[in-house]
Amino acid sequence: MKSRYIMAAMTGIALTMAGMAQAQAYTGESYAKQAKVSMEEARSIALKAYPGKITDEELEQEAGGSGLRYSFDIKTGTVTHEVGVDAQSGAVLENKKEGANPD
Repeated sequence: MKSRYIMAAMTGIALTMAGMAQAQAYTGESYAKQAKVSMEEARSIALKAYPGKITDEELEQEAGGSGLRYSFDIKTGTVTHEVGVDAQSGAVLENKKEGANPD
């Protein structure tokens, strides 16, 4: 009986921690007000360009396109691609395999 309470408590803690992880801001959120494309829209565009699991995401100022882009690391199997989406137009600016030294 005691183990049920412990398991329930551990499950509750794990769910709370998972929710906290999702509530944290993504890198570059301070630029969000300047973007015409939302993070959710950019995720969808990136996953259409390279389907997989997003392992990292950020909004950054970088040369090319409008100068403001979403950058996603998307993993499929053992391969990780970096997909860049322009935060103003939604155009895919980059879709390439991550090198040995990812940024």
